[in-house]
Amino acid sequence: MKILVINAGSSSLKYQLYDMRDESVLAKGLVERIGMDSSIVTHKPSGRAEVTEVSEILEHTTAIRKVLALLTDKEHGVISSVEDIDAVGHRVVHGGEYFGESALVDGDVKTKIRQLFDLAPLHNPASMMGIKAAESNMPNVPQVVVFDTAFHQSMPEHAYLYAIPRVLYSKHKVRRYGAHGTSHEYVSKTAAEFLNRPIEDLKIISCHIGNGASITAVKEGRSIDTSMGMTPLEGLMMGTRSGDLDPAIVPYVMNKEELTVNEVNSMLNKHSGLLAISGISSDMREITDGMSKGDANSKLAFDMYEYRLRKYIGSYAALMNGVDVIVFTAGVGENSVVLRKKVCENLTYLGVELDEELNEIRSGEPRRISSANSKVQVLVIPTNEELVIARDTNRIVQGLKS
Repeated sequence: MKILVINAGSSSLKYQLYDMRDESVLAKGLVERIGMDSSIVTHKPSGRAEVTEVSEILEHTTAIRKVLALLTDKEHGVISSVEDIDAVGHRVVHGGEYFGESALVDGDVKTKIRQLFDLAPLHNPASMMGIKAAESNMPNVPQVVVFDTAFHQSMPEHAYLYAIPRVLYSKHKVRRYGAHGTSHEYVSKTAAEFLNRPIEDLKIISCHIGNGASITAVKEGRSIDTSMGMTPLEGLMMGTRSGDLDPAIVPYVMNKEELTVNEVNSMLNKHSGLLAISGISSDMREITDGMSKGDANSKLAFDMYEYRLRKYIGSYAALMNGVDVIVFTAGVGENSVVLRKKVCENLTYLGVELDEELNEIRSGEPRRISSANSKVQVLVIPTNEELVIARDTNRIVQGLKS
């Protein structure tokens, strides 16, 4: 089967085309600035030169039409016809309590995704545009939706409920949902395979550390707690998000600064985190560079970021009564040698022992960075959310055929 994986944003669309016989990527690309007359399409067929085009793409249906044209192009394409695409898999951020696993798109699934717009106003509407655009261009091709929240639906009630009036959960489903579930699921399973141990025997702390960041406690292969909450704002300090804070700060600051709800929401999501503390960037690479040059604010931003990450690791080790594996993944987790070193140096009480030479190695493959004597295995595993989407899509569509 050949499966097209789509991740639709409000003004962008990422794609990868997989050949599921060997799970190889035939082509991938990105459509940016959808809705403008200067949209940019970047198309990369495997093993060949990247192609970039600038044109007018005013909505997602046209964007997917452009993608399909590139995939079937005589010079830059990788398939002979759109009919070669057997299924489409979509990333959808929020599945609420409706979806504990991926699902075949039908009328009921689309209705439920729409009902969750309020819980993910930046993401679910964009995903729906991607679904409708794919349906318009490929009306007879089955589509599957894979949810960021689904992996966390295994959390127990005492982990996902907030200590607020229960009626808010009953009426409005106010609870912890988490995010990055596709990534946490992938790296925890890959960790078990790498160590050649049954995942059911492992206590894993998965650290998805990128511009958005979350940490998950995975016990016996199931998410039992995660740092992001009802929205991606809760939890770790991030590139531009505040992470955990006293909720009383919100009305206090709104009153003092005469801010609207939208303004304070923007402040916490887009103008906080590393950017706010460093004053220079939300990018950990620039923070680390500034720290190495003696910039005090960069060092403070780094120290706060590492401190909060380490606090969560410690708390998740406590709730699982131990930890066997710590996994670093995503942009910062996979690439920041300095952050991994600082975190591990302060986890010796858990039995973590870092091998500094292994930590310095850069590789696109899963690898161990803990020493042979470490009681806790510390791994760096590049995440691959698109592959999880392709695998789930393949499984569900193959199930239809059987």
